[in-house]
Amino acid sequence: MKLVIVTAVREFRKELVKLFKLANIENFSEAEIDGHKTDVLNSLSENWFATEKPNNESLLFFSFTEEKQIDSLFNLIKTFNSNLETHNPVRAVVIPIEKSI
Repeated sequence: MKLVIVTAVREFRKELVKLFKLANIENFSEAEIDGHKTDVLNSLSENWFATEKPNNESLLFFSFTEEKQIDSLFNLIKTFNSNLETHNPVRAVVIPIEKSI
């Protein structure tokens, strides 16, 4: 069993849920998160409302699942990212689980 973590901008929520289902990952969780860029100085100088820090409304998905489903999910995400017209690709990582209860 492994832990897969996926992050994306909120606009991709429906597509990501579909990708998890296509990869036969039936149990997963999601949480809303704020994504931030570290290049705040340039962003603030270009921002009309300079007191506001730029952030992206994002989502974090995670699931404890088997490697076969994760491989399928990664292939689906690669295909999804290759067709994007934005600079906000879906990101995913896998973490091995040494023990679980």
